[in-house]
Amino acid sequence: MSASRSETAKALGPGADLLAALLDGMDAALCAFDAHGVITHWNREAERILGWSAEEAVGRSGFAGWAVRSADAGDVHRRLMAVMDAPGRQVHEFALVRKDGGRVLVRTQSAGVRGADGAPAGVYCAFSEVHAQIDLERSIALSEALFDDASWGVVLVDVDLRPTVVNAHAARALGASRTSLLGRPLGELVVQGVEELEGALHHVLAEGAPRALVELWVTLRTPEGELRRCWRSGFLRLASPLAEEPVPLGIGWLFQDVTDAKLAEREADRLRFRTSQLHRAGNAAAECEDPMEAAAVHLDFALAGFADHALVDLAEGERLVRAVASPAGAPGPVARPAGAGIPVRYAAGHPALQAVDRLGSVRASASSEDWAVERQWPREAAHALCAVLRSRGRTVGVVTFLRSGNRPAFERPDAVYAESVAARVAAAVDLAGAAGG
Repeated sequence: MSASRSETAKALGPGADLLAALLDGMDAALCAFDAHGVITHWNREAERILGWSAEEAVGRSGFAGWAVRSADAGDVHRRLMAVMDAPGRQVHEFALVRKDGGRVLVRTQSAGVRGADGAPAGVYCAFSEVHAQIDLERSIALSEALFDDASWGVVLVDVDLRPTVVNAHAARALGASRTSLLGRPLGELVVQGVEELEGALHHVLAEGAPRALVELWVTLRTPEGELRRCWRSGFLRLASPLAEEPVPLGIGWLFQDVTDAKLAEREADRLRFRTSQLHRAGNAAAECEDPMEAAAVHLDFALAGFADHALVDLAEGERLVRAVASPAGAPGPVARPAGAGIPVRYAAGHPALQAVDRLGSVRASASSEDWAVERQWPREAAHALCAVLRSRGRTVGVVTFLRSGNRPAFERPDAVYAESVAARVAAAVDLAGAAGG
């Protein structure tokens, strides 16, 4: 009933050794039948799955009596051999019997083999365990879903840190088409933050994926201008499953844009801190006997994390007179400066005068090297925020907050906070005036 591997090789001719090597190197199990249903080929993967060696399998007539239950043998044999006369391939699922008696469900792909004269000469059958096939199909389906239009960005990066595959979401986030991104250095896409991104990718190649997600702030170059974004990123090191030693294929980079959430979180933290400062300032100012000292206390608390310098000019008729200020060039408490009581000579259009005219707040930033000096502010000032002091329906002065050039310009939320501080300072200044201070 059975034939040895050497006898089969002799029957197949001088190419048998090469054919046997090719068959044994396949990842899929493979067997072949001649026109009479006799097994002619049986590779190592088939031996691994079912436990039957090539010496035990080759030469047998079908699977009956050893690799399939007797009740199923006829149906299995008929379905396998029917493909010999049919075009294309056919897919079936069979329950086969292992050498140890256990059963395994396999999925087969079989097709007819033609002889030199074109006549049916047999059947070849490739098969794998159903669960392994399903795992493969799931992996393929997952890959296709990720690179179709997932709700997060997916980028495959090669070992040279150049994108090789980009899904639709990532292309939109990067502001380019999927094809135009391929093979381009990341530095062409990211204006700022590319060093951190490439550092993370190098770490993944060298050490493996980090245990936690990484939040990267980047500035992108877009047709509309530069765009600042925060990406919550995860990384996976990719290695070839076909090599004996892991061969790096690149990196899988998955990310979500969390800019809005991070900005909202940052704004909430800032609002909590400023609210706390206003509360603490109110408690401290309540212990001051001198109303002007209370005004200075409010400014001291306001400066923390908000500005580098603050000063108050009081309205005396048509003039503004310097009342209190924080020391310029060095940290210290807000107090009456050496020139207190002397009118300040602000030129027309000065932000403080604009605040008085508008009865609101005015923001300004440096436009020249002497910008601050021309406005009689400390030379290092680069951004200003002036808020009018109003109490009992009257303008009692102006408070000015200044930031140096290494800090961002004042924004609208900063103006709202400055107006809250100004209302408290104005009440203290008005009380000082009513008390004759």
